[in-house]
Amino acid sequence: MQERSTSTSRPVLDNHLHLDPVNGRGVEAAEAFAAAGGTHLLVLNKPSWHYAVDVADADDFRVGFDHTIDVTRRAAEVLPGDAWPVLGVHPALISRLVDQGMTPAKACDLMQVGLDVAAEYVASGDALAIKSGRPHYDVSDDVWDASNSVMGHAFSLGADHGCAVQLHTEGGEDFTAVAEWAEQSGLPRERVIKHYSAGRLSGPIPSVLADKDELVRAAEAGEPFMMETDFIDDPDRPGAVLGPKTVPRRTAWLREQGYEAALEIAHVETPKSIYGIDIRGTLDENRL
Repeated sequence: MQERSTSTSRPVLDNHLHLDPVNGRGVEAAEAFAAAGGTHLLVLNKPSWHYAVDVADADDFRVGFDHTIDVTRRAAEVLPGDAWPVLGVHPALISRLVDQGMTPAKACDLMQVGLDVAAEYVASGDALAIKSGRPHYDVSDDVWDASNSVMGHAFSLGADHGCAVQLHTEGGEDFTAVAEWAEQSGLPRERVIKHYSAGRLSGPIPSVLADKDELVRAAEAGEPFMMETDFIDDPDRPGAVLGPKTVPRRTAWLREQGYEAALEIAHVETPKSIYGIDIRGTLDENRL
């Protein structure tokens, strides 16, 4: 077993990356993150097909979820802070199911079952939050409507279980309607996060892909935000979307530019308000 890092790094959280213990680098990527100054991770499950699973029932979703929980626990052992799993259903699954002959309505039902399973892990304390969303590419009206129904179900589950919902959606900077929809489901907009976000966003909380220009936009806005790499952990695409060292390096760069207050927002205050996690407390605890 790897020894936990005793780095004296200040809090540095990557809000959205993948660790694949079967096909990718797994814990090794977490070690690279820690070596660059990273302290905390939110680890998202990869889509089911990355584990050669064609989902047909609730148990099929558990394969990827269990892999993610296991690798997240092992990643936490090599970090000076901690790591938490975020589980859900990738919105692109609907296209795969429809291409296989399923109607959008039936695909919607199955994806909602997957979200129900993710919520079970949240309820048991094995996961921190839920992931959902809708396709970021053009789809038919029926698929779009079904995808919105899936996302609405995630909002209801988030409200029922008191957890945040991370969204994978199309691009853009105005998602006010989506945030209002979440609130109508009982989930405060402050607990809705748009992953792969630009530096400015209306509606949900932005999880900003760690591009320098977009991070500066977020830092200068003075609003809640987080940082991410969306590291895919795919040996055929090394470093995609961004490598695991990127958030620590961008954090150091922002600190050099004088954005200390913004970094406190990104790495401490926003994770606390969205997920209820004590970044500094877990960092201090793990140094004992």
